[in-house]
Amino acid sequence: MITAIREVRRAKGLTLEDVAKRCAPPTTAQTVGRLETGTRTVSIGWLNRIAAALGVEASDLVTLPDRADLPVAAILDGRGAHAPRRTTTAPPPQVAPGQIAITVAGGVGDYRTGDVIWCAMVAPADFATALNRDVLVPQPAGRFAFGRLIAVGGAVTLLLPNTGSQSLKIEDPGWLAVAVRLIRDL
Repeated sequence: MITAIREVRRAKGLTLEDVAKRCAPPTTAQTVGRLETGTRTVSIGWLNRIAAALGVEASDLVTLPDRADLPVAAILDGRGAHAPRRTTTAPPPQVAPGQIAITVAGGVGDYRTGDVIWCAMVAPADFATALNRDVLVPQPAGRFAFGRLIAVGGAVTLLLPNTGSQSLKIEDPGWLAVAVRLIRDL
């Protein structure tokens, strides 16, 4: 079996030691290295442990003939764009439990027509973790509000993305969903 453990680990900026410590139970960097290079057989158990340590699905660590990998051509930082030191690939986006999506049918604020916004559900006790982030909030009668969360308490207050719009206060929503990923086709 050909694995992509090394590529995913490098794409996430982790060392062998980082992955070894994240395994449950922890293992050694040497063992992770042997699994990466194929000098040690990768069982389903090891594949699941390494995937959990990397925060990906086990299927992301297996090179399949019909799966196209996305090579990283450049790294962008404060110095500008430069070539990566090693060949690496970008891990594919994975849907996590409790995520929902918003599709943008007409440009508004920073969002363009065709964008897809991935959101993670947040319970009322954790609303403060979404302050100053874009959120989707349910309203009565199956409606929703979308905007920047600017205040929490008994109610949440959103700053709507429309230019010059007022803030909107929603009393005691049962949940909200915070934007975590933007998918945009250029």
